[in-house]
Formats: sequence, structure tokens, C-alpha cells
Amino acid sequence: MRAICILGSTGSVGAQTIDVARSLGLDVSGLSTWSNLRLLADQAREFKPAACAVGDERMAGEAQSLLREISPTPRLLVGMDGICELAAMEEHSVVVNAVVGFGGVYPTLAAIDAGHDVALANKETLVAAGGIVMERARRAGVSIRPVDSEHSAIWQCIAGLDRPELSRLILTASGGPFRDRADLSHVAVEEALAHPNWRMGPKISVDSATMINKALEVVEAHWLFEVSPDIIEIVVHRESVVHSMVEFADGSVIAQMGAADMRTPIQYALTYPTRREGLATKLNFAQLRALTFARPDTERFPGVLLGHEALRRGGIAPAVMSAANEAAVGLFLRGALRFQGIASVVAEVMRECAVGGELSLDNIVLADRWARQSVEERCGVCMRSLS
Repeated sequence: MRAICILGSTGSVGAQTIDVARSLGLDVSGLSTWSNLRLLADQAREFKPAACAVGDERMAGEAQSLLREISPTPRLLVGMDGICELAAMEEHSVVVNAVVGFGGVYPTLAAIDAGHDVALANKETLVAAGGIVMERARRAGVSIRPVDSEHSAIWQCIAGLDRPELSRLILTASGGPFRDRADLSHVAVEEALAHPNWRMGPKISVDSATMINKALEVVEAHWLFEVSPDIIEIVVHRESVVHSMVEFADGSVIAQMGAADMRTPIQYALTYPTRREGLATKLNFAQLRALTFARPDTERFPGVLLGHEALRRGGIAPAVMSAANEAAVGLFLRGALRFQGIASVVAEVMRECAVGGELSLDNIVLADRWARQSVEERCGVCMRSLS
């Protein structure tokens, strides 16, 4: 491995990727943030990348001043075009995409077109544009390595098998912070962010609380493993020890287990096909009291069903689901939408979308914009007025 590039290095997954890179002694050739300049500068000072990118163009001057204090001074790239240019630089062997949101699609494609393997933590890349991304990766001869614990688990379960005869992919869900709470009519933002098992950023934490993260993961699994959504199931496993399971045609089931620590799937994506000593605490099976599994409560968490629905509808429906959810979560975090309103508004916007036509990147971008606008209109606010 020459070096890795970490897009979204100042976010939750990005910071944990930094931990892994430090532990393994990996060279880091590129770093990016949207606006957390101080942390980006600290990371650049430690790893001395060839270049850094800042998404918020308004912060270019301040970023340049901070980076000038570092020797050698990394090249500064600015805006989404700059992040894409960073992703395509020849210095990298693997690009870690830990950017949050639909914007992560563009640097993923830039990295693929440059011939880089992608360690993908950005859910929206495959949910919105999975067919385009996977076809582009096939043509370029590069791999998309899943970083999500659930998809990494499936990847590990089927590693080395030649088109295994799969009968089920079983995605596990912790159930989030409200798995034992009956009344979800008055949920505060800080409650939704308090995940019992995992350390994650705000958007992903809310997705886990609504269980829409599982809807997104169903679509991701469909594209990553080329399987019908009919064989993808979701079970609630509150202990977060089994990260997912694969059932084969003969009834055998293989499960991938480990501590609830994102650094393990991150490391596997970076060192594949080898394994190195990791940072996560090892499981002590003698101290595991029980491993429980249950069906998700679709009445309290109706968003868990949206991924299968989006794939059944096809076309731009998954992109609409992803964009509507991203917009709705943003409103919830700003206090402009009730918690239970997130899944409701996403479902309503999905029902209104037209799914025909060519599935091109341009159409996906238009669908993304339409879905966000529809959410804003339905909620009676404009997100810009809340910023």
C-alpha cells in the first residue's frame, strides 16, 4: 500500500480512520474536511499529507493560513471540485470516503476514475447511485470496500467464495436508543444522538434512532453483493456483537462477530486481504450473557421498510429516499421537525416521485434536489432560514 487518502477526516468515521492509520503506521497522502479547519490542521501536522481539501470555499483564506504553518506545506484544494481533485491524486492507493451526505457521490466517482480502490463509509453513494458507481468500478477494475460494520461483516463472511449460493443476507440492527421506548411523540435531539452501542456522527446517529439506517443499508447491500432485495432481512440484535450474517443454500449460516468498534471494519477495508493487530477490545465469550435477535417493530419504526420499497419501485426512488431522509434529519437536528415526522415525510415524498426514465447521474442529481425541496415545502420551512 502506497498511502491512503481520508475524505471527511474530521468526522466520526474519519477520526477513527486516523486512529487506524496511526496504529498501523500508514502514510496519509490526503485529508479533507468541510469546515473543521483546526482539526484538519492538527491532522496535517501529524501525517504531512501532500494535499488537503476544504469543502467550504468561504474558509479558503483561513485554511491557507493554518496550513502555511506546517512544513512541508500541503497543497490546498477548495470546494467540491477540490475534494474530487484530491480523491483523484495519483499518490493514493486507497481512498477512504467518510464524507456525509449525497456530496460523497462525486469524490467516489473521481477516485474510481483515477483507478483507486475506495473504502466506502458514505451511505448515500450507493443508495443514490449504486448502479452507476458499481458499473464504473467494474469498468475501472477497482474495488469498493465496505466500511459499514454490517456490510463489512457480509463481505468477510463470503470472502474467497466464488459467487456463493446465498439464500439470505441478514443485517443486524442494535435498535437504536429508543428500542425500549414506547412513546416517541416527544423525542429531543440529544436523546436521538445518544446511541447505546456505537460512536457515530449526528446524521448517522439519528438514522439509527429512526432505523432508516437499515433501509439505506438494504439498498447498499443490494448493490454491493448483487442480490435481490427479497433475500435481504433485518433483525434487531441489541448486543451489537453479531454484525451481520449470511445464510447459504444448504441452510448453513456464517456470522461475523466482534466488538462494537468501527475501527475494525475500517482497518479490514484498508488492509484487505490481510489482517493486522487491531485496536478494538477482543470479545470475551465467557462474559457474554446472551445474544438476542428479534424482528424490528415496524409500527414504531416504519422507516425500516423504506429500503425494500425503494428497490421495488426502482429507478430514482432510492435516491429520493436518501435525499428526503437527509433533508428531514437536518430539519430535526435544527428543531424544525418532530422525530416521528422524519419517516413520515420521507415516505410521503417517495410516494410522489416518478420513477421512470433513464437512471443517469444528471437525473439522480435532479431527483435529489426535488426530494429536498419537497421535504422543505411539506415541513413549511426553508432550511436556509434556519442556518
